[in-house]
Amino acid sequence: MKQRKCLAGAVVSHAVILIIAGVLSLSSNENIQAAEKKTYTKPPFSVFSSQISDALLGSDKYEKPVWNLHDALNLPKWLSLSVEQRTRYETLDGSFKAGGRGGDQQIPLQTDVFLEARFNHLRAGAEFLDARQFGADSGSGINNTHVDEADFIQGYLAWADQNVANSGLGAEVIAGRQTLNFGSRRLVARNAMRNTTNNFDGVRLRLLDYNNWQFNAFVTKPVGRYPNNSEQLLDGFHSFDEPEYQTWFSGGFLEKYDIAWGINAELYLYHLDEGDRKRNPTANRRYFTPGMRFYLKPAKGAFDFQTETIGQFGTVRSSAAADNGTDLDHSAWYQHLDLGYTFAIPWSPRLALEYDYASGDHDPNDNKDQRFDTLYGARRFEFGPTGIYGAFARSNINTPGLRISAAPRSDVLLGLSHRFYWLAEDKDSWTSANLRDASGRTDNFIGQQLELTARWDVNSSLNFETGYAHLFKGTFAKEIINAPDKQDVNYVYVQSMLRF
Repeated sequence: MKQRKCLAGAVVSHAVILIIAGVLSLSSNENIQAAEKKTYTKPPFSVFSSQISDALLGSDKYEKPVWNLHDALNLPKWLSLSVEQRTRYETLDGSFKAGGRGGDQQIPLQTDVFLEARFNHLRAGAEFLDARQFGADSGSGINNTHVDEADFIQGYLAWADQNVANSGLGAEVIAGRQTLNFGSRRLVARNAMRNTTNNFDGVRLRLLDYNNWQFNAFVTKPVGRYPNNSEQLLDGFHSFDEPEYQTWFSGGFLEKYDIAWGINAELYLYHLDEGDRKRNPTANRRYFTPGMRFYLKPAKGAFDFQTETIGQFGTVRSSAAADNGTDLDHSAWYQHLDLGYTFAIPWSPRLALEYDYASGDHDPNDNKDQRFDTLYGARRFEFGPTGIYGAFARSNINTPGLRISAAPRSDVLLGLSHRFYWLAEDKDSWTSANLRDASGRTDNFIGQQLELTARWDVNSSLNFETGYAHLFKGTFAKEIINAPDKQDVNYVYVQSMLRF
């Protein structure tokens, strides 16, 4: 009965938001007609402050929502206000995790409010995110990637100048709580499909030589999402997030545009120095992570490519339990390659071949660790849906794949992805499933994953998306000790996104 009430509450709250959208639309008919004629970069299917302009480039990356509170409330130009809401229903049939049984379902909700005031070169901004779920139970394995109720994920002061001292350089400094997105987003990202997002307390410096290069440097403390206990999350217990005072995350990121033939380059170095707190014991990761990426953007009738190489070295404790375990020497690496072609025909189909390799631990008994750590990166765009699924992560995998995308209309996007997965090291874990054969005797083929997606942008305020993933289990997923039954896994989701 309690679960039914929760589900009903979720439906009612979403219906109320749809009614508000309809009221706003009645007063915005002229804007809608004008906006629908435009083309624009499709925003991610997550709360993303899509009305905010780039402080240095001075242009909107995304088209302004046709139903927007700024115009409806007649707010001044120096004040930005956005409200965004995402509702998703997801269901999982079968299990791939250690000891898993049956399926699961969940209704995750994201509600986001962003407010920013600008005074000449100065800005002050705040972002409030309520990420919660309905439908989970004690067997769902719920954690703080699913829930972070009613908290501020950004709260900052910023200064920006598009032409510092007439030098032609742009500069920006942001201090306070903020989210970060760098490069490919494989190591540092503002999460898209995941219901909660990474954020950090600290200072970020950005320098921009227009059409030439851009440099970012930051010193931060990651923000811990609390509570981090599944029972408290299921009970709706609220606790405000806190910076992880014993942990530092810093780095530098250089982008160089058009080094030759339209190819762009990135060079970066991140440093993570992690310590324990009573509320959050850690593996005391102390990593340096250097990397470089080269890429050519997709274009009609042309080839595109991307290659990213990442190294990682330092130390890590063998156990996250406080005062338990030994320090291990850590050395790991990651490689991504893809080659694509966009056909200059109707629907603009793009075909891409992909390959990813993330190192695993070679020997569980040698007091060394070689398992690659993706830090604060995102994985949905590469390895399939996350949410209550998330079968694969950027760790101990060897995976080639094929990806096809097409746009039969300007407001519709279709996608298909198929990948094969092997363990990079036979004696290490399939990390997302927590399954391991330390002897390495089990065949290392995990299986194949097929994914289908479809997105419909009704307009710049209302979007719908649905997706399906099927995991064809291989020998490792079926025969390893503590594996669930041999049944393949099916995952389906349907979601809507509203932006005001």
